[in-house]
Amino acid sequence: MAEISAEGGTDAGGDAARERAVEAALARLDLDTKTRLLAGQDMWSLPALPEIGLRSLVMSDGPIGVRGVRWTADDPSVALPSPTALAAAWDPALARRAGRLLAQEARRKGVHVLLAPTVNLHRTPLGGRHFEAYSEDPYLTGEIGTGYVQGVQDGGVGTTVKHFVANDAETDRFTVDNKIAARPLRELYLAPFEAIVENARPWGIMTAYNQVNGVTMTEHHHLVNEVLRGEWGFDGFNVSDWMAARSTTGDIEGGLDVAMPGPHTVYGEALAAAVRAGEVEESAVDTAVRNVLRLAARVGALDGAPPVVTEPPAPLDGDALAREIAHRGFVLVRNEERHGVRGEARGGAHEDVRDGSAALPLKPGRTVALSGAAARDARVLGGGSAQVFPDHTVSPLDGLTAALREGALTFSIGADPSDELAPAEQGFTLRAVCRDAEGKVLGEGSLPNGQVQWIGDDLPAGVTHEALASVEVVGTFTPRESGEHSFGTRGLGAFTLTVAGEAVFDGVQSMGPETDPFEAFFGAPVERAKVALTAGESVEVSLLHPLDKEFAAPLPAVMFSFVHLGPRRDPDELIAEAVEAARAADTAVVVVATTERVESEGFDRTDLALPGRQDDLVRAVAAANPNTVVVVNAGSPVEMPWREDVAAILLSWFPGQEGGAALADVLTGAAEPGGRLPTTWPAALADAPVTATTPTDGELAYDEGVFIGYRAWDRAGAVPAYAFGHGLGYTTWSYDSLETTTGKATVRITNTGTRTGREVVQIYLAAASDPIERPARWLAGFASVEAAAGASVEVEIPLPRRAFEIWDEEKNDWTFVPGTYEVRAAHSLADTRLTATLNV
Repeated sequence: MAEISAEGGTDAGGDAARERAVEAALARLDLDTKTRLLAGQDMWSLPALPEIGLRSLVMSDGPIGVRGVRWTADDPSVALPSPTALAAAWDPALARRAGRLLAQEARRKGVHVLLAPTVNLHRTPLGGRHFEAYSEDPYLTGEIGTGYVQGVQDGGVGTTVKHFVANDAETDRFTVDNKIAARPLRELYLAPFEAIVENARPWGIMTAYNQVNGVTMTEHHHLVNEVLRGEWGFDGFNVSDWMAARSTTGDIEGGLDVAMPGPHTVYGEALAAAVRAGEVEESAVDTAVRNVLRLAARVGALDGAPPVVTEPPAPLDGDALAREIAHRGFVLVRNEERHGVRGEARGGAHEDVRDGSAALPLKPGRTVALSGAAARDARVLGGGSAQVFPDHTVSPLDGLTAALREGALTFSIGADPSDELAPAEQGFTLRAVCRDAEGKVLGEGSLPNGQVQWIGDDLPAGVTHEALASVEVVGTFTPRESGEHSFGTRGLGAFTLTVAGEAVFDGVQSMGPETDPFEAFFGAPVERAKVALTAGESVEVSLLHPLDKEFAAPLPAVMFSFVHLGPRRDPDELIAEAVEAARAADTAVVVVATTERVESEGFDRTDLALPGRQDDLVRAVAAANPNTVVVVNAGSPVEMPWREDVAAILLSWFPGQEGGAALADVLTGAAEPGGRLPTTWPAALADAPVTATTPTDGELAYDEGVFIGYRAWDRAGAVPAYAFGHGLGYTTWSYDSLETTTGKATVRITNTGTRTGREVVQIYLAAASDPIERPARWLAGFASVEAAAGASVEVEIPLPRRAFEIWDEEKNDWTFVPGTYEVRAAHSLADTRLTATLNV
């Protein structure tokens, strides 16, 4: 295959030159050097081989930013909105711009390969890591993922599309055997990977921890060598998820090129020994090395090979793009006629006056009562390996304070989504002091909060894992509230906690029942002591953590946290304060949120309820002010039992570093909420047709077949709170005409409102009569279009052949299904505007 350039052309000459350089370099390597290259050299990189002009290839976590090789705020990163937010924009071109920005960030940090995007599916609403994936629909996932990969590689940086395949839940992810029949495997779970390989030619794939039909994915010869490389023609490198590789012969024969993290993996010396023992053909090693050298050639890390990109795209403004993606991804799911407020009726209650307009956007000059702890301390990204450290974040309180006139905004906490201790941050000034076994200081590192998270060689200058015997978090704390402050720890091993000169805890935290090794370090914090403090009066704090091999992390790392929680106020009192503020304002805005203990890597959710007293807060505020707007700061669906009682609901996902500014744009009408739901939003978990995430005897059966997401809702005849594709804007649209031919649908629409707006035209197919068990309807195409008030626009939407095919398990191949199809042009799955008949 010829290389696809940033502008969509080909670079056949460059591709050939790179292949010549790869073969020349490979011919100069001996067995031991080759196997060492495949083992990695540390947490994030592969070894340099100066003898062939190969520089060290550096990888970094994504997908919403580029962390680099250090997990620290000393090297900040742009934090874009979550993948669910990006998918909610339904715009591959916007995803491509996001990818280009991330390539720009990667080049700034010396990173060659971004460990993203995640294109697993929202099989059930309980997936704990769904915020990091795009959608329940394979076609939408493939389109957004294609744009993202194209954008990153436009900038000359590689991607690793992950997690190949069926890492759709976190429970027992290291060992679970997902039992999936061939048809759903092809039509759903492999489909986004196939589309991205075909349309974006990714330079890398990451194989998952889990098994599929009895075979661990890092050893899955059929899916990797026969399907991914054989049928689809993938020619990039295949890297394991971190610590997923467990078998030297199984992995190399299964098509795994690189086992991470290095250097102590199943490759290296073990792989060389296996070749010498006749257990592995050296040609298999050569194939893997060739794939790595091809990656190096593409990113410009191999002498004599022209990089794919010599002139990166024009620089992008990270703050501006983060803000744009946020409001383009915000989904307005409810926006009812507003109640105006005029004076007070007898008894102190406001008199309601309908003014005929929707609750949003806010009218100029109105007063706003903002509540919810998440409005002040916003959650802008998800937990786990997706975490980066932006140099600033804009909270909803920050954004609205800047956007509204002075005196128009009040804030009250109302309810806190979590009563757990969190890494010490607000009011703390901290550093980490590293000592050897004799107590000598080896070095110090700054800390943005109380979380120490040093993985691999990400240690302060002068510190090594071999010499490091203890870490002490030291500094000062200046509380903003008087009262009893809680202090504690998170992590395993011994801790000595000191506050204001007094040791308040000295003990050991042992391993709990967790099965995921990361859960032990990122799991629940433990309260150790309460200390009465006075607002504004600084005290010294310290947390000493001697290191013990018994409690070592599953990779070279130091991970623990000094955690804190401010004084706990009576929840009813907090809600009452918010209610009084809401009663006095024209509009009440309540921000509700999930927490890192609800949505994060390493575990799945057990329910869809908002944590804490947030539902009570919304109900109470809505009762006091019928003009209540709720902002849902969550990466994936939550139950909203009050949804019919509020005027408007805006889903902000995890909105990135500019989320508060984007929220102010949307609430005030400076920007339109452009998002449409990329996943079905249930009213209650009990209504969801597919919910299983927990294996039985090590196996998780995908018994639902091809019926997940809206396909399953249709089959069950159930009605969700908000359908797939749903989303409201600030204007209205008429769908004027739909014409279909084999291969495309042409739709003409008109903006019938009073302002410029954007519409996502969605095309669904339904078989008129179907002898084959298929979904009632399925997404076949879409386009995001913009028009001024009164203007019309016509858009052509391709209908790919694959939309009319199924995977025939008997033939073991794709089969085109001729017949009569209904083509539906829709505003959402539940809002069809035009239909046409197509015979194929």
